[in-house]
Amino acid sequence: MGSGSLIRTLIVDDSAFVRKVVREILSRSPFIEVVGMARDGEEALAQVEELNPDVVTCDLQMPRMGGVEFVRRQMEKRPVPILVLTASPEDGEQVLQALEAGAVDMVKKPSALANDELLAIRDELVGKVKAAARAPVEKLKATKAEGKLPPVLAKAAARVDVVLIGVSTGGPQALRHLLPQFPADFPVPIAIVLHMPVGYTALFAEKLNDICKVPVKEAQDGDLLQNGHVTVAQAGRHLVLRRSAAGNVLAQLVNHPMDKPHRPSVDVLFQSAAEVFRSRVLGVVMTGMGDDGKQGAAWVKAQGGTILTESEESCVIYGMPRAVVEAGLSDGSYPLNLMAENIAKRL
Repeated sequence: MGSGSLIRTLIVDDSAFVRKVVREILSRSPFIEVVGMARDGEEALAQVEELNPDVVTCDLQMPRMGGVEFVRRQMEKRPVPILVLTASPEDGEQVLQALEAGAVDMVKKPSALANDELLAIRDELVGKVKAAARAPVEKLKATKAEGKLPPVLAKAAARVDVVLIGVSTGGPQALRHLLPQFPADFPVPIAIVLHMPVGYTALFAEKLNDICKVPVKEAQDGDLLQNGHVTVAQAGRHLVLRRSAAGNVLAQLVNHPMDKPHRPSVDVLFQSAAEVFRSRVLGVVMTGMGDDGKQGAAWVKAQGGTILTESEESCVIYGMPRAVVEAGLSDGSYPLNLMAENIAKRL
């Protein structure tokens, strides 16, 4: 990072107002220095070359060159951690394209200077700039959906009745790599919590569905968990698993607990699955900042279940898996390219 270890940040947005708000937010952090501003992607490419920032925050809709094209071009020239600022879920298509092209993460764009929403965004933006600055740039290259199958999955009685995946920063890229490796006859249901702003998970699930052999959809309240189907938690609500009177396992979308920093929370999904499936849970904690999943992993382990973690070498942010490993809760750590195979081995 830059001199005196301040995080040198470039702000890219065609709106002078947004540049001003983002600058004010970032300048309040003692760890961040705003070194420049650009009004579009073309200007941004020149500024990155000249100023060599540690992190770039980038709007999507801009004249001359938009955010997606800027991310693509910058990643080809020299990878740098880029945070995409998004105004609304209507940008969803472009957000996902920017993440595929190598952007680290997304943040909701501030829409005013002084309101409650801004306080929440301020903390998130500063936190994500700090996390992005630590992201290993060589891992930020564009993600290609993987298509190769893991070794033949065990058809014997499964030791596992459900696979759970918890992931945050770097998650969209990681899931695009992992899920296409599972065959259409995957023997158990898969449930996923990915930290994403409200309004983006349905489109993301749709995009995954296009590249996977297993069907992928966003969770709806009351959905039946089915073998070989992937359920992605809906942003803004916890995903919990409950067994019905008829013995089926259903997805429930709930607002409580309210005290979790994330909704949906990996902890909440893992705990509910441990209560339903006992020892027959395989939980996987992958790239992301913070420690969501550590408490959930403890619940799974207490019931005799298994926890795998993504190893540091392939994580964009080695936060969530590290918390699980350091708590002594991981039964095995694997890089992303070996994860499908190691999940398969345990079924």
